[in-house]
Amino acid sequence: MRPIGFSNPADGRRPFAILQLRRENLKGEAYNLVGFQTRLKYPEQDKVFRLIPALEKVNFLRYGSIHRNTFIDSPRVINEDLSLKDHPQIFFAGQITGVEGYVESAASGILAATAILKRMTGEDYSPPPPQSALGSLINHITDASIEMFQPMNINFGIMPMPQVHKKIRKQTRLELAAQAYEQWLGSIREK
Repeated sequence: MRPIGFSNPADGRRPFAILQLRRENLKGEAYNLVGFQTRLKYPEQDKVFRLIPALEKVNFLRYGSIHRNTFIDSPRVINEDLSLKDHPQIFFAGQITGVEGYVESAASGILAATAILKRMTGEDYSPPPPQSALGSLINHITDASIEMFQPMNINFGIMPMPQVHKKIRKQTRLELAAQAYEQWLGSIREK
């Protein structure tokens, strides 16, 4: 609900909060309140949400609830190719490995499939390098030095820090990530 980058077009002032609605059906008759998972009981949600002027007269089709993300202790149980350490014929991918996000989950599935294909054809497999976004994520979920493992999205915090001036750090990271990933893709295609 943080209003970063938004201003009221009428007066230019920044609002206190922003409510994001996501269309839920083709006709545009139902919308989802993005990010409103809560432990509040339904009557309390109704009361609180109706305090928002734009929502005071809406018909709520359903209320929010907290969902539990189940994940394995990946650093201790899976290899870099996403196979189980004790049963290497079993592979894991997606949210259960501790990756967060739709793109990250899908990408981990593609990496697991690539590792399976390489194994089936007798070729060596190594994950993308940690300088790349996917490589840093795989490195995070398989890093045995992490004692209290928690799921993670791709972010600069899990990528190696380039030793450059702060002003060019972001651009340098992007360039290094793209270069590392392209080199990895080339190595995958060569074999």
